[in-house]
Amino acid sequence: MANLKLKKGDQVKIITGSFKGKTGKIVAVLPKENAVKVEGINIIKRHVKPNMLQPQGGIIDKHVAIDASKVAILQTGKKDTTSRVGYVVKKDGTKARVFKTTNKEIDV
Repeated sequence: MANLKLKKGDQVKIITGSFKGKTGKIVAVLPKENAVKVEGINIIKRHVKPNMLQPQGGIIDKHVAIDASKVAILQTGKKDTTSRVGYVVKKDGTKARVFKTTNKEIDV
C-alpha cells in the first residue's frame, strides 16, 4: 500500500476518466483504499429510510470515492497547472510538502 500524499482540503484536478478536466477540493481521504472523495465530483443519489438524523427520509446526494491515481494536485497561483507531491526536511527538522515541479511549499 502506497503512502497517500494528498490531504483533505487540497485543490485537485481530475486527470483521467469521465470527470477529466474538472477541479474540486478533497472532502475525504481513504488511504486504505488509495482513494479520495472530491467535492462536486462523482456524486450519486441514495434513497434513505426515515431515521433519527433524517426523520423524513428521502433522496440524498452522496460523494463516492475515486482512485487517488486519477487526481493531481493543482499548484497555487498557476492556472490549471498540476504537479506531484514531494517532501522536504527543513533545517529546523520539520517536514514540509512541496510541489515536485517548482519545489515551492504547499499551503493548506
